[in-house]
Amino acid sequence: MEKESALRQEIIEVGRRLWQKGFVAANDGNITCRLDDNFVLTTPTGVSKGFMTPDMIVKVDMDGNATEGYLKPSSEIFVHLMIYKERPDVKAVLHAHPPFATAFAVAGISLEHPILPEAILHLDGVPLSPYGTPGTPELVEAIRPYIKNRNAVLLENHGAFTVGDSPIQAYYRMETLEHYAKISLLARLLGRERVLTTEEVLKLLQSRNRVSSNPICEDCGLCALGNIDMQKLVDRITRKVLEELNKDGVNRSDRG
Repeated sequence: MEKESALRQEIIEVGRRLWQKGFVAANDGNITCRLDDNFVLTTPTGVSKGFMTPDMIVKVDMDGNATEGYLKPSSEIFVHLMIYKERPDVKAVLHAHPPFATAFAVAGISLEHPILPEAILHLDGVPLSPYGTPGTPELVEAIRPYIKNRNAVLLENHGAFTVGDSPIQAYYRMETLEHYAKISLLARLLGRERVLTTEEVLKLLQSRNRVSSNPICEDCGLCALGNIDMQKLVDRITRKVLEELNKDGVNRSDRG
C-alpha cells in the first residue's frame, strides 16, 4: 500500500506539471503507472490533470476493468495497456497535447532529425503514427508499430505519447519532446536545421552506452551492445533524415 500511495502522489504531481506547462487543456491527457503484472493505476476521464486528488486515481486490471475507484478510467486506457503488453520495460505511460510537438503532428511532420543531443539520448527520434480516432481500437493499432522501440511517438492530428520507468521520467521525456519541437520550429523559421552528422550521432550513442543500458536497444538499434554493427545502425538513423532533407531541397554541402 505504501508503494501504491507513493505512485498515486507521483501521478498527481505529473498531472499538475502537465497542466501548469500548458501541455494539456481542460480535461485532456492521461497518465498511467504499472503497479505489477496484473494492475495499473490510471487517471480518470473527465477530470483536469491539474486538480486531481489521490482518491480520484483508478485501479484497473490488464483488460481495462476498473477494480478500485469511484470514477471511470481514462478513455485512452487501452492504448496504455497495449504499450505495457508490448513493452515489459515500461512502467509508466503519458499522453498529452504539448503545443509545439502537436503542431508538428498536425502538420504531418515527424521529429526524427538528429539535431539535439538531448533528444537523441533520451528520445531516440520521434516517429509520427497515422491518425486513429481517440478512444477506439483504431488508435491502439495505429500506435502499436511505433511504440515498440521508441520512448516517444507523435500522433497525427492528436498529440503525443511518452513512456518511462516512472511517471516522472515519462513526464521529463514529454518536456524534452516539446523543447525539441520548439527549437526545431525556430530553426526552420531561421532558415534551416543543422543536422548532426553520422559521426556526431555515433559519438553520442557510444557515450550513452557507457553510462546506461537500454533493454530495447537490440530492437531500436540505437545502443552499441555486444557485436552490433554500430555504424550500420547509425546509418539507419540518418537515412530518413537525408531523405527529408532532399525532399526539402536542402543540399548536404550547405551544412556547416
